[in-house]
Amino acid sequence: MRTAMITRTTAETDISVEVNLDGTGQYDCDTGIGFFDHMLDQLSRHAMIDIKVRATGDLHIDDHHTVEDTGIALGQALTRALGDKRGIRRYGSCQLAMDDAQIATALDLSGRAFFIWNVDLPAAKIGTFDTELVREFFQALATHGAITLHIDKIHGLNSHHIAEATFKSVARALRMAVEPDPRMGDTLPSTKGAL
Repeated sequence: MRTAMITRTTAETDISVEVNLDGTGQYDCDTGIGFFDHMLDQLSRHAMIDIKVRATGDLHIDDHHTVEDTGIALGQALTRALGDKRGIRRYGSCQLAMDDAQIATALDLSGRAFFIWNVDLPAAKIGTFDTELVREFFQALATHGAITLHIDKIHGLNSHHIAEATFKSVARALRMAVEPDPRMGDTLPSTKGAL
Protein backbone atom coordinates (compact mmCIF):
# COMPACT_ATOMS: atom_id res chain seq x y z
CA MET A 1 0.00 0.00 0.00
CA ARG A 2 1.19 3.51 -0.83
CA THR A 3 0.55 5.07 2.55
CA ALA A 4 2.35 7.47 4.85
CA MET A 5 1.97 9.29 8.14
CA ILE A 6 3.73 12.53 9.02
CA THR A 7 3.74 14.36 12.33
CA ARG A 8 4.94 17.94 12.59
CA THR A 9 5.26 19.71 15.92
CA THR A 10 6.49 23.27 16.33
CA ALA A 11 5.97 26.01 18.87
CA GLU A 12 3.00 27.13 16.72
CA THR A 13 1.31 23.91 15.60
CA ASP A 14 0.94 20.19 16.26
CA ILE A 15 -0.12 18.32 13.13
CA SER A 16 -0.50 14.72 12.01
CA VAL A 17 -1.38 13.73 8.46
CA GLU A 18 -2.13 10.26 7.10
CA VAL A 19 -2.57 9.50 3.40
CA ASN A 20 -3.45 6.45 1.33
CA LEU A 21 -2.83 7.09 -2.36
CA ASP A 22 -4.85 4.01 -3.32
CA GLY A 23 -7.88 4.97 -1.26
CA THR A 24 -11.41 5.87 -2.19
CA GLY A 25 -11.43 9.53 -1.17
CA GLN A 26 -12.32 8.98 2.48
CA TYR A 27 -11.58 12.09 4.52
CA ASP A 28 -11.35 12.89 8.21
CA CYS A 29 -9.95 16.39 8.59
CA ASP A 30 -10.01 18.47 11.76
CA THR A 31 -7.86 21.58 11.86
CA GLY A 32 -10.16 23.78 13.90
CA ILE A 33 -10.77 25.91 10.78
CA GLY A 34 -14.14 25.04 9.28
CA PHE A 35 -13.65 26.36 5.76
CA PHE A 36 -10.17 24.83 5.49
CA ASP A 37 -11.50 21.44 6.65
CA HIS A 38 -14.14 21.69 3.91
CA MET A 39 -11.42 22.36 1.32
CA LEU A 40 -9.26 19.45 2.55
CA ASP A 41 -12.33 17.20 2.29
CA GLN A 42 -12.72 18.30 -1.34
CA LEU A 43 -9.04 17.58 -2.00
CA SER A 44 -9.37 14.07 -0.58
CA ARG A 45 -12.63 13.17 -2.29
CA HIS A 46 -11.73 14.41 -5.75
CA ALA A 47 -8.14 13.08 -5.66
CA MET A 48 -9.45 9.69 -4.46
CA ILE A 49 -6.75 9.84 -1.79
CA ASP A 50 -7.74 8.96 1.76
CA ILE A 51 -6.63 11.84 3.99
CA LYS A 52 -6.76 12.15 7.76
CA VAL A 53 -5.60 15.40 9.34
CA ARG A 54 -5.43 16.36 12.98
CA ALA A 55 -4.12 19.85 13.63
CA THR A 56 -4.02 22.14 16.61
CA GLY A 57 -2.46 25.54 16.22
CA ASP A 58 -2.23 29.07 17.51
CA LEU A 59 -5.66 30.02 16.15
CA HIS A 60 -5.90 32.75 18.80
CA ILE A 61 -3.35 34.59 16.64
CA ASP A 62 -4.74 33.64 13.22
CA ASP A 63 -5.11 30.65 10.87
CA HIS A 64 -1.86 31.17 8.97
CA HIS A 65 0.47 28.77 10.79
CA THR A 66 -2.09 25.97 10.90
CA VAL A 67 -2.90 26.21 7.19
CA GLU A 68 0.72 26.52 6.06
CA ASP A 69 2.00 23.74 8.34
CA THR A 70 -0.80 21.43 7.20
CA GLY A 71 0.34 22.04 3.62
CA ILE A 72 3.91 21.22 4.64
CA ALA A 73 2.91 17.98 6.38
CA LEU A 74 0.59 16.91 3.55
CA GLY A 75 3.32 17.54 0.97
CA GLN A 76 5.76 15.45 3.00
CA ALA A 77 3.20 12.65 3.38
CA LEU A 78 2.56 12.56 -0.37
CA THR A 79 6.31 12.37 -1.05
CA ARG A 80 6.77 9.53 1.41
CA ALA A 81 3.76 7.59 0.10
CA LEU A 82 4.99 7.92 -3.51
CA GLY A 83 8.34 6.36 -2.67
CA ASP A 84 10.62 6.23 -5.71
CA LYS A 85 7.62 6.95 -8.00
CA ARG A 86 8.07 3.87 -10.14
CA GLY A 87 5.12 3.15 -12.40
CA ILE A 88 3.14 6.36 -11.80
CA ARG A 89 1.74 8.64 -14.49
CA ARG A 90 3.71 11.56 -12.98
CA TYR A 91 1.83 14.34 -14.80
CA GLY A 92 -1.69 15.55 -14.20
CA SER A 93 -3.93 18.36 -15.33
CA CYS A 94 -7.50 19.50 -14.90
CA GLN A 95 -9.52 22.43 -16.15
CA LEU A 96 -12.46 22.54 -13.78
CA ALA A 97 -15.64 24.64 -13.74
CA MET A 98 -17.66 25.39 -10.63
CA ASP A 99 -20.51 27.80 -11.23
CA ASP A 100 -18.88 31.13 -12.17
CA ALA A 101 -15.33 29.91 -11.52
CA GLN A 102 -13.00 28.04 -13.86
CA ILE A 103 -9.56 26.91 -12.74
CA ALA A 104 -6.79 25.22 -14.75
CA THR A 105 -4.18 23.12 -12.95
CA ALA A 106 -1.13 21.38 -14.38
CA LEU A 107 1.34 19.51 -12.20
CA ASP A 108 4.39 17.30 -12.39
CA LEU A 109 5.55 15.05 -9.55
CA SER A 110 9.05 15.90 -10.69
CA GLY A 111 10.90 16.07 -7.39
CA ARG A 112 11.54 19.73 -8.23
CA ALA A 113 9.37 22.21 -6.38
CA PHE A 114 8.12 25.08 -8.51
CA PHE A 115 4.94 27.04 -7.95
CA ILE A 116 3.00 29.32 -10.30
CA TRP A 117 -0.10 31.03 -8.90
CA ASN A 118 -2.31 33.13 -11.16
CA VAL A 119 -5.41 33.18 -8.98
CA ASP A 120 -6.95 36.26 -7.44
CA LEU A 121 -9.77 35.97 -4.95
CA PRO A 122 -11.89 39.14 -4.90
CA ALA A 123 -12.89 38.95 -1.22
CA ALA A 124 -10.37 39.16 1.62
CA LYS A 125 -12.39 36.69 3.70
CA ILE A 126 -14.63 33.68 3.19
CA GLY A 127 -16.49 33.72 6.47
CA THR A 128 -13.61 34.19 8.91
CA PHE A 129 -11.04 32.52 6.62
CA ASP A 130 -8.36 34.75 5.05
CA THR A 131 -8.44 34.02 1.32
CA GLU A 132 -4.70 34.70 0.96
CA LEU A 133 -4.17 31.44 2.86
CA VAL A 134 -5.35 29.43 -0.15
CA ARG A 135 -2.12 30.41 -1.89
CA GLU A 136 -0.07 29.75 1.24
CA PHE A 137 -1.42 26.20 1.47
CA PHE A 138 -0.60 25.33 -2.13
CA GLN A 139 2.83 26.97 -1.90
CA ALA A 140 3.64 24.76 1.10
CA LEU A 141 2.20 21.67 -0.59
CA ALA A 142 4.26 22.22 -3.76
CA THR A 143 7.46 23.01 -1.88
CA HIS A 144 7.35 20.10 0.56
CA GLY A 145 5.81 17.67 -1.92
CA ALA A 146 8.54 18.55 -4.46
CA ILE A 147 5.80 19.25 -7.01
CA THR A 148 5.88 21.52 -10.03
CA LEU A 149 2.43 23.08 -9.63
CA HIS A 150 0.81 25.65 -11.90
CA ILE A 151 -2.64 27.02 -11.03
CA ASP A 152 -4.43 29.57 -13.22
CA LYS A 153 -7.81 31.18 -12.81
CA ILE A 154 -9.58 31.41 -16.16
CA HIS A 155 -12.40 33.42 -14.63
CA GLY A 156 -14.52 33.66 -11.51
CA LEU A 157 -16.47 36.13 -9.41
CA ASN A 158 -17.29 34.42 -6.12
CA SER A 159 -14.32 33.81 -3.80
CA HIS A 160 -15.83 30.66 -2.27
CA HIS A 161 -16.37 29.18 -5.73
CA ILE A 162 -12.87 30.17 -6.86
CA ALA A 163 -11.22 28.64 -3.79
CA GLU A 164 -13.25 25.45 -3.97
CA ALA A 165 -12.69 25.06 -7.70
CA THR A 166 -8.96 25.44 -7.05
CA PHE A 167 -8.89 22.62 -4.49
CA LYS A 168 -10.98 20.39 -6.76
CA SER A 169 -8.87 21.13 -9.84
CA VAL A 170 -5.64 20.37 -8.00
CA ALA A 171 -7.24 17.21 -6.59
CA ARG A 172 -8.22 15.89 -10.03
CA ALA A 173 -4.75 16.64 -11.43
CA LEU A 174 -3.12 14.96 -8.43
CA ARG A 175 -5.36 11.92 -8.85
CA MET A 176 -4.17 11.55 -12.43
CA ALA A 177 -0.48 12.00 -11.55
CA VAL A 178 -0.28 9.50 -8.66
CA GLU A 179 -2.20 6.75 -10.48
CA PRO A 180 -0.23 3.71 -11.61
CA ASP A 181 0.28 3.73 -15.37
CA PRO A 182 -0.50 0.21 -16.64
CA ARG A 183 1.92 0.69 -19.53
CA MET A 184 4.74 1.91 -17.28
CA GLY A 185 5.07 -1.26 -15.23
CA ASP A 186 7.80 -0.88 -12.60
CA THR A 187 9.82 1.70 -14.51
CA LEU A 188 10.38 5.34 -13.69
CA PRO A 189 8.54 7.94 -15.77
CA SER A 190 11.85 9.68 -16.54
CA THR A 191 14.89 9.23 -18.77
CA LYS A 192 17.18 10.36 -15.93
CA GLY A 193 16.75 7.21 -13.87
CA ALA A 194 15.51 9.10 -10.81
CA LEU A 195 12.79 11.52 -9.78
